[in-house]
Amino acid sequence: MFDVLDTDGAARRGRLTTRHGVVETPVFMPCGTYGTVKAMTPKALEEVGTQMLLGNTFHLMLRPGDETIKRLGGLHEFMQWSGPILTDSGGFQVWSLGELGKIGEAGVVFRSPVNGDRVELTPERSIAVQHNLGADVVMVFDECTPHPAPIETVRASMALSLRWAERCRDAHGDNESLLFGIVQGGMYDEVRQESLTGLEALEFDGYAIGGLSVGESKEEMDRVMCGILPMMPVDQPRYLMGVGTPQDLLRGVALGVDMFDCVLPTRNARNGYAFTSRGTLKIRNARHRMADVPLDPDCSCYTCANFSCAYLHHLDRCGEMLGSMLMTRHNLHYYHGLMARLRASIETGTFRTLIETLQKDWNSHYESV
Repeated sequence: MFDVLDTDGAARRGRLTTRHGVVETPVFMPCGTYGTVKAMTPKALEEVGTQMLLGNTFHLMLRPGDETIKRLGGLHEFMQWSGPILTDSGGFQVWSLGELGKIGEAGVVFRSPVNGDRVELTPERSIAVQHNLGADVVMVFDECTPHPAPIETVRASMALSLRWAERCRDAHGDNESLLFGIVQGGMYDEVRQESLTGLEALEFDGYAIGGLSVGESKEEMDRVMCGILPMMPVDQPRYLMGVGTPQDLLRGVALGVDMFDCVLPTRNARNGYAFTSRGTLKIRNARHRMADVPLDPDCSCYTCANFSCAYLHHLDRCGEMLGSMLMTRHNLHYYHGLMARLRASIETGTFRTLIETLQKDWNSHYESV
């Protein structure tokens, strides 16, 4: 169940109710690809404000196997995470295989990147895997449309995804998990609208925008969002898949997005980049070697409250895993704190003012990476 509690322009403050708890939106979901958010314990995730995680159908199906996870109590019990979990369907990972995967009407056949075994992933199999994992939100299996591609290719890909979406809905049946459809259509507004119309006819519990962050420009991504978001149902959650930077989150929320996921805060942390109230900071820069100051003087996270940039610089230079842990903890705290501020501003009607303040701070303090 999803309720829109407040609006400020197109921005929405909502509440998503799942089997494993309530999620306040707009929300950012860290990626727990293999049943873990890299460099974070479940307890640490709770402490930084994580509400909901994303798990990966493709990777967990291959290793350790969805049947194994089911026998061990489901993904929540397996990874000791008590909050809601959304699982992607595997469509993006299939796209990333390129020529290693063969796509047809039935589904996709590919060689496992783990052991080389022949694997078939169909809409029905994707749903079965997600059921075995025990996800709170299940995604339909779709083809991630290649980019760039002519409109004929994109429309054919979108039509295939629609047929797969209907099979996913039938396979999902009366399962108590929520089932989201995924809008495809590349960079073409008319194809996106055809996709959304077809998905709405199938009556899903929520709708995602897929096929972005695949190499398109920021301008193209923005145009797609501006074209499709006003057309999406107002009383159901809207999920922008695989996006993005803090600036992307602000833009998405301003246009009416409720849910986001991305590897950026965790991947960038492991590579020495911190997101802060003053822009992006690169801890590997020599200027931090003697800097006895926190990553972000305005941050209250465990990392900033206890450790200096000099110490984090040292850990990163030495390849110490604690460096990745502390940087990841900070980045996720920053992302969740940003979303909390956005939620509060929508409630109070000060969303535009907050956006202006954030942009001004980023622009005036930005450290080039």
